[in-house]
Amino acid sequence: MDQARFRDRFEAGRHLAQALKRYAGNPNLLVLALPRGGVPVGYEVARALHAPLDIILVRKLGVPGHEELAMGAIASGGVRIVSEDVTAMLGIPDRVIATVAAAEEKELERRERLYRDARPSPNVQGRVVILVDDGLATGATMRAAAAALQTQGPEWLVVAVPVAPPETCQALRAVADDVVCALSPEPFVAVGAWYDDFTQISDDEVRTLLQRAAEEQVGV
Repeated sequence: MDQARFRDRFEAGRHLAQALKRYAGNPNLLVLALPRGGVPVGYEVARALHAPLDIILVRKLGVPGHEELAMGAIASGGVRIVSEDVTAMLGIPDRVIATVAAAEEKELERRERLYRDARPSPNVQGRVVILVDDGLATGATMRAAAAALQTQGPEWLVVAVPVAPPETCQALRAVADDVVCALSPEPFVAVGAWYDDFTQISDDEVRTLLQRAAEEQVGV
């Protein structure tokens, strides 16, 4: 790999913010991060662009026995995206998809309660929304998030990540008005390969960053 790597998610967020400078200062702007890994990235993006930060909850649907392989994803609001290529290739029946989705729904609801702490979901109608994660492989989770948001009528939807393979970045143009991938390396390998520190983010860290972002917005 001869391309630069990110030290951690915070550095990746600052780097990504540079590629999003044209959105800075828009009073209608909202940054939505995908927990958990997308929250440190989104925190730095929101800070640099002087925008509020919130989250959209999405869960990957992993192939049973090979959970790292996504066969789809679910998002808040009952949105479900299924990769027909993956499920057809592996012969995964609908009942298995439904079982996995039901289990992930429980985790999605748990995180909704934990992270929001009774706060309502943000109103995205008519807003410029930047949807952020720490990186993408297949993009299934991000597609689910984008699909969920598009049903709520944003004025303009941006998908922004520090790193993703070129084909994933291109495919996301079908579900977003703008796609920003700071790095699009080939060969891609994996998201974590482009970070020196890719330690898992805890629920407490997510809550802390959301609280800090809200306090900084009050002070603006």
